[in-house]
Amino acid sequence: MRIALIFDKTRPDTTGIYVERACRALGLSCDHWWLRDAASIPPRYDLYLRVDHGDDYLVLLPRRLRPAIFYAIDTHLPNSWRKIRRAADRYDLVCCAQRAASNRLANAEWLPLACDWELHGRQEHAPRWDVAFVGTEGGIPRKFYLQALRERYPQSFIGTAPYTELSAIYSQARVGFNYSIADDVNMRIFEVLAAGALLVTNTLPHDDLARLGLEDRRHLILYRAPDELVGVIDDVLARPEERRAIAQAGCDLTRARHTYIHRMTHLLETASRRLGLTWSSPEQRPQMQAMGV
Repeated sequence: MRIALIFDKTRPDTTGIYVERACRALGLSCDHWWLRDAASIPPRYDLYLRVDHGDDYLVLLPRRLRPAIFYAIDTHLPNSWRKIRRAADRYDLVCCAQRAASNRLANAEWLPLACDWELHGRQEHAPRWDVAFVGTEGGIPRKFYLQALRERYPQSFIGTAPYTELSAIYSQARVGFNYSIADDVNMRIFEVLAAGALLVTNTLPHDDLARLGLEDRRHLILYRAPDELVGVIDDVLARPEERRAIAQAGCDLTRARHTYIHRMTHLLETASRRLGLTWSSPEQRPQMQAMGV
């Protein structure tokens, strides 16, 4: 199968990069195209897959490029969602990173974010940080959470870092903190889990984490209110055996079910079922095993 992957490589950690790596691990032939060159893409591919990179959603693919799938990432952001919804009928299938969006489109499928095991998987390091958070502070209330964590746990890593250092940072952390600002199942959830830190994240007003098999106190720890966060972290830091057991269970589940290889397999299976695309299960098992899947 030949796939045209259409996204802008303006940064090395954009989702399209992970999708491209997963497709190659599945033994698929992929060519990358910039969105600005969409009109020049020849009709020689079996699938045209556009991956959201926070782009100009109103720049559409030519209608001659079929079948066309859009992996829409920023469906939880109101401004982006309005544009994605307007453009959705130009694609044969829209894979939405958030389930709520997939329920609002007729031609959609839920395709959550994930981890790249080769880049994000656990490394063997002695614990160094009590709490780790890699990312921007964002707005209220996340920046207040982060400031409280800095003050309470001075032996922590809270800040930005290159994507190549995510695994090393979280692998050295006892706890990986997350706050999903827009009630989204974000990429950080899977990156923390993959690296083997205990994920402590906020509850969401839906059951998407449970639908992904992630259970509170079995694979991760959920906090429900700001005044509960410090108590939750204090408790898990004081219980190292329980903390390590939950972190290991979360890491194992992520490796087994939540890599981009799993996501691309699901996308292609969905395209085969709904669009008549001809595709069979991957034959590149040695390469997938080498990537830890």
